[in-house]
Amino acid sequence: MRTIAEINDKIQRQQVVVCTVEEVKARVKEQGVARVAQEVDVVTTGTFEPMEASGAMLNIGHTDPPIKIRQCWMDGVPAYSGFGAVDLYLGASQMADYEADGEELRDKMRAPQRERGGGHVIADLIAGKAVRLRAIGQVTDCYPRASLETTITRDTINQFYLYNPRNLYQNFIVGVNGGDRPLFTYLGPLQPRLGNAVYSNTGSISPLLNDPDLNVVGIGTRIFLGGGIGYVAWEGTQHFPLQKRLPNHTPIGPAATLALVGDAKHMDPFWVRGCYFKSYGASLMLGVGIPLPVLNETVVERCAVQDDELVAPVVDFSIPRRVRPTFGLVSYAQLKSGRILIDGRSVRVAPLASMYLSRRVAETLKQWITTGDFTLTEAIAPLPMDRTFIAQDSLGAQISLD
Repeated sequence: MRTIAEINDKIQRQQVVVCTVEEVKARVKEQGVARVAQEVDVVTTGTFEPMEASGAMLNIGHTDPPIKIRQCWMDGVPAYSGFGAVDLYLGASQMADYEADGEELRDKMRAPQRERGGGHVIADLIAGKAVRLRAIGQVTDCYPRASLETTITRDTINQFYLYNPRNLYQNFIVGVNGGDRPLFTYLGPLQPRLGNAVYSNTGSISPLLNDPDLNVVGIGTRIFLGGGIGYVAWEGTQHFPLQKRLPNHTPIGPAATLALVGDAKHMDPFWVRGCYFKSYGASLMLGVGIPLPVLNETVVERCAVQDDELVAPVVDFSIPRRVRPTFGLVSYAQLKSGRILIDGRSVRVAPLASMYLSRRVAETLKQWITTGDFTLTEAIAPLPMDRTFIAQDSLGAQISLD
């Protein structure tokens, strides 16, 4: 029906027709797929949720005399320094290590401040705040400096960009606890004896559930990332497109994932926030939006999927195994009602993602495109659809330690 070049021409002339994915679903009910596909050029999707498999690359610039950093802490959070002399990677889920960062800082830290991790430091830098940096160097002839203590901001360093190895799960699980004690998990607290349930995906407004076959999202796709511009860099870690699927092509559990990259210096702190899960660890709340170009009717047909046509597995975290028992599948319509039935019992349920802010991501991206501030990109390569999921214990018998 149309090409991305034709859509971009309409964007630049501010004649493009953009709808959020919820608006498209409503229009399909009234007008049908064919008519909506003729009228709408772009569909915007969005989510705002914790994405712990995220992090930031930084180049702090060379000192005088130069230093080759081999250990580093930012506000007490260890950063990986196994690259070039002053290249660092700060993981969102890395927890602060005040013991290693010196008594002076440790003594200043109160208990609430100890619940900090890389996600908080990344968010602080994006917000323009100063971050304390302490580094130990490997002394060489070309890098004679042994240590460094300073403060940095986003404006006093060279590169500062997010590189997130795994974001935007295409569906996920619902967590419950069938045991007799509280559990503290990456989904938050799970109360004993099925006291609550938590899910993390936004269902029918989730970006990849509206492009289940990854027909229009690929490597090089330009996206909304943290309030700035980002790109799909590669498949995400644990990318598992071979997950079992329903007839509407949507997966019944965790499936495809994306690796994302974007310039953190131009991100908005409103859309990037550090967070902490009690007795589990740190993470990063991140807003991500993906535009879906309406290249044909299939794009609209896939975007018409409703919450009662999407399912997720209910997983019991009380069993400490990689493969945990499930209580079957529930629809996202049931999840969003606030209660689900498990073995005939009504269990209260809540989302980990913010539905309100996810909608705002889609609305903001729609506005950017409508005003000509955001154009679409052609994917330079498709994302693979043949990746299997390899578990470490399946390889153990094949590995010799001799």
